[in-house]
Amino acid sequence: MAKKDVEEVVDGKMVDLEDLPGVGPAIAEKLREAGFTTIEAVAVASPQELSAVAEIGESTAAKIITAARKLANMGGFESGEKLLERRQSIGKITTGSKALDSLLGGGIETQAITELFGEFGSGKTQICHQLAVNVQLPRDQGGLEGSVIVIDTENTFRPERIVQMAEAKGLDPKEVLKNIYVAQAYNSNHQMLLVDNAKELAQKLMKDGKPVRLLIVDSLTSHFRAEYVGRGTLADRQQKLNKHLHDLMRFGEIFNAAIVVTNQVQAKPDAYYGDPTRPIGGHVVAHTATFRIYLKKSKGELRVARLIDSPHLPEGEVVFKITERGIEDK
Repeated sequence: MAKKDVEEVVDGKMVDLEDLPGVGPAIAEKLREAGFTTIEAVAVASPQELSAVAEIGESTAAKIITAARKLANMGGFESGEKLLERRQSIGKITTGSKALDSLLGGGIETQAITELFGEFGSGKTQICHQLAVNVQLPRDQGGLEGSVIVIDTENTFRPERIVQMAEAKGLDPKEVLKNIYVAQAYNSNHQMLLVDNAKELAQKLMKDGKPVRLLIVDSLTSHFRAEYVGRGTLADRQQKLNKHLHDLMRFGEIFNAAIVVTNQVQAKPDAYYGDPTRPIGGHVVAHTATFRIYLKKSKGELRVARLIDSPHLPEGEVVFKITERGIEDK
């Protein structure tokens, strides 16, 4: 027997494969065994593919796919007015610095991927820790009263730092830590699998009234960079990274959560002018991340954040500081 997946959340309702017209327990089991575990996976399949794995006619398969697309809200046109209405549900999480919030148009957005990249010590992980605390604040204080999932690939998550930041915000550190769920990723495949596990956890937390409003991947590229060495493996690496990012984006859309990923940089030796550092991941990360923020060290506690890519905000640069209390204005 194939393991039955946890239902998917579509428009705030729990739906399962058996909710599709024409899909009974036997067909659902065959679909799951073939890897079609969600409504979305069925929606993007071809009738030939579905027909072969479920042993049904192509016309029946086409009807199932059409129903899945309607359920998952995929493949149809929407008016700009409807899209604007949908964007009203987007929440924003304060970073703790008014200057940094204003650079981001009010804070870190839900239903979007925000990439923080920079050298070691530039403040990427510090901002992640701060967001894990701030997302739990009441909405009138810049939070979203939500839980947090952290996929930690470099063993950089420190509960002691969360305690310091929570106390600085006047929160109970024990309660704050209870709402942060951390998993360590041991390789790139495990890292990708953890996004599926995160969906199951987020569905459970939604039922418990503690919706996940932030998913952090710190760092996005370290395992991919270590495992795929040399030009010959580049296409495979980029393909997997692309799938991983789209899975993260889908998570953000399903649960109205902010996705924050950190990224390392590498030196570009042929750059004769300007900053020679470039983020890892090439065009795949550049095109999929909604907001890209370049972080640089400055004097002492000061850090510089530059917004280098956003669909609707101008490029800009601000200075903030990292203190024992967390992320603050200079």
